[in-house]
Amino acid sequence: MGFKAKARKHKSESGEETGTKKKSSAKVGEIPCGVKSCDGFADKSFGGRSLSIDNAIDVWGDSGYTERKGRVRVCKGCYRKWKKDNKSEDTY
Repeated sequence: MGFKAKARKHKSESGEETGTKKKSSAKVGEIPCGVKSCDGFADKSFGGRSLSIDNAIDVWGDSGYTERKGRVRVCKGCYRKWKKDNKSEDTY
């Protein structure tokens, strides 16, 4: 047993707290999903992606999304829906 293991053992026996990490509050999204019928967030930390306008038109039509800098930011769920719809298409 090394010196760190012994220190941890004695620390737990004396009743001191072993974990110094604080639990953070739930994350709040900043970028809303670009699909009008969705309430999710398109932040990278939530798995959000960015699609081209042409790809968004194929799935949600001309008025089913809002664009941002020529791209459509979508949440993880909407991206998965787009991915399933385009899975069978050959883009080669």
